[in-house]
Amino acid sequence: MQHVIVVALSHAAQQLAVVTDVPRLEAEILLAHVLQVSRSYLHTWPEKIITLEQHDAFSHLLARRLQGEPIAYLIGHREFWSIDLTLTPDVLIPRPETELLVELVLQSIHADNAVIADLGTGSGAIALALAQERPSWQVYATDASHAALAVAKYNAKRLNLERVTFLAGSWCQALPDLKFDAIVSNPPYIAEEDAHLNQGDLRFEPRCALASAERGLQDLKQIIWQAKDYLKPGGFLFLEHGFDQAKDVATFFVKADYTLITHHADLSGLDRVTIACR
Repeated sequence: MQHVIVVALSHAAQQLAVVTDVPRLEAEILLAHVLQVSRSYLHTWPEKIITLEQHDAFSHLLARRLQGEPIAYLIGHREFWSIDLTLTPDVLIPRPETELLVELVLQSIHADNAVIADLGTGSGAIALALAQERPSWQVYATDASHAALAVAKYNAKRLNLERVTFLAGSWCQALPDLKFDAIVSNPPYIAEEDAHLNQGDLRFEPRCALASAERGLQDLKQIIWQAKDYLKPGGFLFLEHGFDQAKDVATFFVKADYTLITHHADLSGLDRVTIACR
């Protein structure tokens, strides 16, 4: 039986409509990945015949997506800050709202030779975006997961950003004995009992990168207290947090004697990042 692109996409989109709001787009992403072509190719050659092997591979990915597995894991990559990151289920899928962290660091830190730390780097998204934008910065990236660090190191090598130093360990405890101009982190901040952890893409992502104790606040609080010993006087701590956690995070900063505490909203108008000065 022969299969042509337009028919395969149509059937796939009908099935995907039960799990996504953009079924046609997801069908195109999966088929383009299998065929190793661009999505524009699918529009240019809709009557192109695909082989049985290609159709079987497409059907396999489609079945996994219908079980809820994220597109980013199925195709093994996701774009973040205009860089293409290789992903595995060992790392969190970078979200667009996390680009706000990168933007704020770039706007706030002006020293040519700044020393920066990214805590809980995962795929390396934040550290590598900063390294790409500021080649003269000295960037350190930590993660407690050796599997995650392997992914981050692979991304650094593939993107020719190997000057980033990767270190294994929990938060600031993995950092060298240096004083940093800025420390940035997107730590776990979902409450451990949150029902969303058992829904959608979150079911497939590493729980340790998503959930935290104390209503999602434990890791945020730990980083705030640890970072005090690693920031230069006047250095900044940048934290991504939940949309309803800004007040709690500000309270932690005040108790730890930080100053210049500011909240910054994401594209949805929700407070997503808080910055404070040591």
